[in-house]
Amino acid sequence: MLRKALLTGCTGFVGHPLLARLSNCDFSVVACSRVAMPALPASATNVLVSGIDGLTDWQVALAGVEVVIHSAARVHVMNDQSSDPLAEFRKVNVEGTLNLARQAAEAGVRRFIFISSIKVNGEGTPLGSPYRADAQPQPADPYGVSKMEAEQGLRALAAETGMEVVIIRPTLVYGPGVKANFLSMMRWLHKGVPLPFGAIHNQRSLVALDNLVDLIVTCIDHPAAANQTFLVSDGEDLSTTELLRRMATALGKPARLLPVPSWLLEAGASILGKKALSQRLCGSLQVDISKTRELLGWTPPLSVDAALRKTAAHFLEHRTH
Repeated sequence: MLRKALLTGCTGFVGHPLLARLSNCDFSVVACSRVAMPALPASATNVLVSGIDGLTDWQVALAGVEVVIHSAARVHVMNDQSSDPLAEFRKVNVEGTLNLARQAAEAGVRRFIFISSIKVNGEGTPLGSPYRADAQPQPADPYGVSKMEAEQGLRALAAETGMEVVIIRPTLVYGPGVKANFLSMMRWLHKGVPLPFGAIHNQRSLVALDNLVDLIVTCIDHPAAANQTFLVSDGEDLSTTELLRRMATALGKPARLLPVPSWLLEAGASILGKKALSQRLCGSLQVDISKTRELLGWTPPLSVDAALRKTAAHFLEHRTH
């Protein structure tokens, strides 16, 4: 008999491939989404949820479920116009998460896996001083604060109910279908546009989609994962310059990178009001995954170059311009 898992965010960038992986791992998946999913694995059942907040009723979806994987969230909102962004993030990411977790505990769910964010740790690290899983959180924006508060509430709930909680904080996730800045980077490289990023000596940890999914699946049953917090990356940090070069190689294009000093890029970005973007391009954000490796015996199954090739192949197949 198939074991039963509930997955939220199953139409998302992480949730969709995770749904496919779970269905191939002898799980019957309750796939929760806001809109009907037309194509589901044979072992999955779609349950419609109008929204996730402190009042959502999960009783029907949780029936017989052994493990919950909660990947749905209110994520970064560009040009957020709400008068109180933190309150909006809390409705979904804190109240919605804890409401689901409480009902899961009451339904007898054994383990609750929460996909959090490296933003709980902070926005950047000094070069060579990576974040560690058990370091003091220092979130710097409303999204990071809401994820931290959800983590705190889940730990308290685990202590109160005995339901096991696993928290995973991914770094930037990339892979087939990636959007936002990573997609823009591929577009510029594919067009052969010269880019002023040839002399950036930062270090950033990234995580391939396949590697993140593999860790999540590992955490479903691993006894050492119970009530732990894990950071996850590919295990190889890259400078922005090196990432662009290796992505260009994966795309089969030359990397036309101009050696503009990072201090000049940062100054220009500050003048243009793009300080956050310059931090991502020029600043460092490294994570130490030694706890993840040692406690779980886990190694990222996909190398950076293999993951970049897979990402590039999808981009080339589906590009529209």
